[in-house]
Order: sequence, then C-alpha cells, then structure tokens
Amino acid sequence: MTTPPTDDTRPAVPYGTPDAPRIAVRGEAHLEVDPEIARITVTIASRGKDRRAALDDLTRRNTTALDLIRTYGEAVERLETGAFSITPQLKEGRGERVHAYHGRVHLTAELTDFTALGELTTRLADLDLTRVDGPRWALRPDSPAHREARQQAVREAVQRAREYAEALGTTLAALVELADIGAENTPPTRPAAPIGRMRSMTHAAEETTAAPLDLEPQRQRVHAHVNARFTMAPPQL
Repeated sequence: MTTPPTDDTRPAVPYGTPDAPRIAVRGEAHLEVDPEIARITVTIASRGKDRRAALDDLTRRNTTALDLIRTYGEAVERLETGAFSITPQLKEGRGERVHAYHGRVHLTAELTDFTALGELTTRLADLDLTRVDGPRWALRPDSPAHREARQQAVREAVQRAREYAEALGTTLAALVELADIGAENTPPTRPAAPIGRMRSMTHAAEETTAAPLDLEPQRQRVHAHVNARFTMAPPQL
C-alpha cells in the first residue's frame, strides 16, 4: 500500500480561496496630448488632347509640387507618391473616340513642424489643378503618450484594488494577473475638413501669393485599459 505524499501540490484555485481571497479590478487612463505629426494629401491633375500631352503636363506639375515640398527640409519627415493614373475621356455618341486624357497623381507628406505646415499647404493649394486635403493630426506609434497612458492605467488598477482591500480592513498580498486590454489613439470625432481645392487653369496673371493658413493642432486622445487580479490577506469579517 502506497502512502500519499503529505505536501499538497495541487495548483491554486484561480478564483481565490478563503485563505487567499482574490480581487479583480479594471484600470483605465484617458489622456489628451498635443499631436506629434500632421499628414496632408496632395492630388495633382492634368489634361491633354492626347495621352503624351496629359502625361508630360502631369510630370511637370508633379515635379513642381515635389520640389516645393522638399524645400521645407527637415520639417517634412516623410514624402511618398501614391496612386497614379492616365484616363481617356470618350466623346459622347457611338464609337470609342477619345476626346481628351486626364492624369492624376497623389502625394502624401508628413510634417513635424506645424508652423511650416500652414505655409506649405497654402502654397500647394495655390498651384493650378492641385488639391490639398488635411491635415490629419496624429501621434507616432512609439509616442511616450502611449506608455504614460498604460502606466497610469496600471497605477489606477493597483490603487482601486488597495481601496477595496482597505474597505475590508486588510491589505493586498500579491499580483496574480495583469491583462492589457489595449491602449490606442482614438480617431478624431469628426474628419478633418479639406484645406485646399482644385484650382482652375485660368487664374489671373497678377494674382499674388496667398497668406499662410493659421492651423490649430487638434489635441489627441489616448486611452488605455487593463484588467488586474490580486490576492489579499484574509479579512476579519
């Protein structure tokens, strides 16, 4: 006959025991911080009677916009070219006779200098057949604001658990589990309105340079949530 071992090797009950009651709490953090970057989208269009004319015109306008953006140096953290297209416009009626060709290219610029942002958007919107949309304010993925929100959520969870324990006349004993539900930068409640518009090819030669836009950065909301479980010393009930 085998004698069972005297020590209890069974795992601890996950929902706690009378000797080690468990507390489960939720910690939350909600911060408002200044944005770190601003993105604008530039759409450049062209039109020509034949495909080559539309392409050459689009190439020239695209080069002009790129050169303008690059003059802002380190204020522009990222510059990318997106979709490009040359589309035929057919004449009405029978057949497939081409009336003209339309070209379009999209640029995306990401800026960190918000003073330069207002001037650049104005100068881009002042170009012929150029549309500017944005800015879209954001934080970087590795922004310290995300870390601060997560840490604040953990501190709140610990404080809340301590308050529950104090209400029972006892103290926390150990942390059992900490679950990260998520910490993310919420999108703005309203989409940012377009800054520029499509310009006509027929503006007057005497038109002067437009005054820079005064852009007010949109505060960013950062949220973090955690679930935490603790054990506490048995209270005297």
